[in-house]
Amino acid sequence: MIFGMMAGIPTMAQIPEDAIRMSWYTPSGSARQQAIGGAMGSLGGEISAIFVNPAGLGLYKTSEIVLSPGFSLNNSSGSFRGTDADADRLNRFNLGTSGFVIGYGDPYSRWNSKAFSIAVNRTANFNRNYYYKGLNDNSSFSEPLANQFFDYYVGRKDNNPSLPDEDIIYDALNDPSLSLKTRMALYTYLVDVENDGSNINIISRAENVGITEQENRIESRGGITELSIGFASNMDDKFYLGGSLGIPIVNYERTTTYTETDASGDNDNDFTYTTLKENYTQKGWGINAKLGLIFKPAEYVRVGVAIHSPTLYGLKERISYSMQSVLDNFSGPEGYSVESAVFTNNETPEFKYDLVSPWRFILSGSYVIREISDVTKQRGFITADIEYVTHGSSRFSSAEDYADDDEYFKGVNEATKAAYKGAFNFRVGGELKFNTIMGRLGFAYYGKPYDDDALKARLMNISGGLGYRNKGIFVDLTYVHSLNKDVHFPYRLDAPRPNTFAELKESNGNVVLTVGFKL
Repeated sequence: MIFGMMAGIPTMAQIPEDAIRMSWYTPSGSARQQAIGGAMGSLGGEISAIFVNPAGLGLYKTSEIVLSPGFSLNNSSGSFRGTDADADRLNRFNLGTSGFVIGYGDPYSRWNSKAFSIAVNRTANFNRNYYYKGLNDNSSFSEPLANQFFDYYVGRKDNNPSLPDEDIIYDALNDPSLSLKTRMALYTYLVDVENDGSNINIISRAENVGITEQENRIESRGGITELSIGFASNMDDKFYLGGSLGIPIVNYERTTTYTETDASGDNDNDFTYTTLKENYTQKGWGINAKLGLIFKPAEYVRVGVAIHSPTLYGLKERISYSMQSVLDNFSGPEGYSVESAVFTNNETPEFKYDLVSPWRFILSGSYVIREISDVTKQRGFITADIEYVTHGSSRFSSAEDYADDDEYFKGVNEATKAAYKGAFNFRVGGELKFNTIMGRLGFAYYGKPYDDDALKARLMNISGGLGYRNKGIFVDLTYVHSLNKDVHFPYRLDAPRPNTFAELKESNGNVVLTVGFKL
């Protein structure tokens, strides 16, 4: 696998998982949109249309203001090498589609109404807790670290065969061409040189024990919040054209605590456990455009088409590590500890780069029961979206002028293209109206973006809700239950070694309340 070529990159940290995090998610929305599975590609007349098919704003002929608070309840479990484990629950408040729409008529034009909107929405929610553990007799996270130091050691010996091992290790600790994790492993004696005078081996003490218990705890926070400005126009109540400009703001924080513990039962093999803690933050913003069309070919029927351009993100990230290695009789009970700041002048480096997200194409259809100009006479609808996302087209590039950036990002982009593929997403929902009260149901399925058949993943939402409309006031309440599957790689090995991964399951609930006022 091409992932192995990135294991030794010393400073930058972009990996294909960073790309998929920014494109594979189930966005929030208003309570009404969420209740019908998120399907808003052809229905229109709803503020959430600005984030799906902005042509839907063209159905507005009046104005309104909307607020959509929400509350999420997250539960997850992990299965790793035959062992199941549950993560801590996580509950958080969030914000669905909120903003305003100004609709107005023009009796002197075939374009008989227009609408303008400004809205904000949480398009991706990164609030998650994951935990998994299991026994592994096949690999260790320190394996690629030992391999990188082996290449460094051999290169130094080739140039100067008499160079003492201690000098090579000292030089390696101060050489920024080696990854921070490799230097930390050397500092804590997890990776070392064994030299008995006749044989020289570069070892990882974790690998040498034969079997370890591996444990990974991941806590992530934040999301992508998008501010959008949209405009749409209506021609003869037949054609609706619209567009929007989106500015997504990224705020992501992750703490990962990974531990390998000796599971061999041998208390005298120079290894007890190693813990690597990572603190990662990513911030930035982007810009994108959405264009859409809705057409009524006949009474009761609406057909929608929308295109979402890639988002061009400007991102910056900070990453720091701490490592502790306890090595049986080789160290004291506290072992050896080191912070990555030791190797970075007591600073946390900041790296800047650009990311281009995938294209999205949406085809949608709706059937409206008793579709007439008086919306109070409408009795309901059925609507569905089919969306195609080009996940494999995500691309990284440097935002700074460093000599090795082009080659590095070329490798990351090749890995992204090899790892991911285009995927179809499906959303369907319906509403029945009983005078001022409405009942709604919906379903959404987001197909897996991974090209590898062994990686099983999908995002799935089942939703239902109620709505109330009377005298210019509307209130909608929705519950969305998510049943998600994904995979997570605790570390990447050098090719052609096969990687190990955990299977993750989530059973999450999300309550959304929307309150709006016609103006």
